[in-house]
Amino acid sequence: MARYPFTQVDVFRSAPLTGNPLAVVHGADGLAEDQLPEFARWTGLSETVFLLEPTEPEADYRVRIFTTDRELPFAGHPTLGSAYAWLRAGGRPRRDGRVVQQCGVGLVDVTVEEERLAFAAPPLTRFEPVEESLRERLTGGLGLAPGELLEASWLVNGPEWIGVRLASAAAVLAVRPDPERLDGLDVGLIGPHPAGGDAQVEVRAFLFADGVVEDPVTGSLNAGLAHWLISSGLVPSSYVAAQGTAVGAAGRVHLDRRDDALWVGGQVASVVSGSVEL
Repeated sequence: MARYPFTQVDVFRSAPLTGNPLAVVHGADGLAEDQLPEFARWTGLSETVFLLEPTEPEADYRVRIFTTDRELPFAGHPTLGSAYAWLRAGGRPRRDGRVVQQCGVGLVDVTVEEERLAFAAPPLTRFEPVEESLRERLTGGLGLAPGELLEASWLVNGPEWIGVRLASAAAVLAVRPDPERLDGLDVGLIGPHPAGGDAQVEVRAFLFADGVVEDPVTGSLNAGLAHWLISSGLVPSSYVAAQGTAVGAAGRVHLDRRDDALWVGGQVASVVSGSVEL
């Protein structure tokens, strides 16, 4: 067995212990292939990442991302969390104020600002309304009455999200899904909050393709939803999403369309540090 530096961070938090936890194993190049998913299953967290030496000359580091039962080519809170952990461990980016992460979808830029990190969202590789039969399955599986589901769209940016738009944040929080009817799908809900709060929309993420039923805060989903709704004029080019309310979290995701890119940001903090023996 070998000892590896380990960090657990809280991503997209609005206060201590209100975001989505992420396990980070540093310098993981010496691990065997089967040890990566094995350790990710053991943590029981929605995602675990392994920091590796990059193979692309422009990248600062390479990351592999695992849920409890599959590897992901990209995910949002692991991107911000791994960049934060890499910097806290002494990583020095090639460009001031910007980290370049190598992952399954290629290179992802991460900016480092005063209180937040933000990643440049990768493009959607599938962006189209869902077929009618799937829309009916979503309506029934989410326990919605006919007409409550306003729109549903594929939002694939690595994870194969299906975005569902509802009339209000209250409608989003009222959903009680049937996991059996939605088995194998990753579904995200969004609805607007009344004006005047610190967040403009409420988001929920259901990962029926994993052991995780509801994810506390989800960067890749929020990126896909922002691509969809900003382009449709349904939300402004900069807004804040609340997520995690239904599971006792209080995540805040900052979405900002600028410089021909969509930036997805949030606060990150270290909670646990030490080492693991694998």
